[in-house]
Amino acid sequence: MRPLTPAAPLVLLLVLAGCAPTMGSSRYAEELRQLSESCTARGGILVPTDENSGRPPADHVCRITGGATRLPSGG
Repeated sequence: MRPLTPAAPLVLLLVLAGCAPTMGSSRYAEELRQLSESCTARGGILVPTDENSGRPPADHVCRITGGATRLPSGG
């Protein structure tokens, strides 16, 4: 049986490091979270568009549901 070469542990370490998750949230995810909170505070729901620009405000719209009407209430 052949002994492991000195480079084998280094290669194994690099492969495992490449599979490790990154720390912290991405900028896109943070911006999307803030956009969603802002939309919810206005009584809406964040809806994705067909765009894929990499910018949450361009990729999503805030759809306001219920309560919005131009008709006067009552008689």
